[in-house]
Amino acid sequence: MRVNLTKKEIVNSIYMQIGFSKKIIENLLEDFLTILIDELIKNKKVKILKFGTFVLRHKKSRIGRNPKTLEKKIISERNVILFKPSKNLRKYINTNE
Repeated sequence: MRVNLTKKEIVNSIYMQIGFSKKIIENLLEDFLTILIDELIKNKKVKILKFGTFVLRHKKSRIGRNPKTLEKKIISERNVILFKPSKNLRKYINTNE
């Protein structure tokens, strides 16, 4: 079972399907990811129709604990990205198992 999908594998897959040069595909992928990240930072939410929604959420600092040593530490505040798949994506995944 595959765990990670790399940019190189995505580029090769698109190259095999479309046939554009790998450099053009790599640039398009980089531009897409840059736009996605920039919009997420600016608007806190990015919705891609028939795929899903990315949401940027702020988490406050809190006290956490190491389960092995029971040592308490403060977990700093940070932003996290949440992804909620669209109904179409969930339906597609559940019918094509």
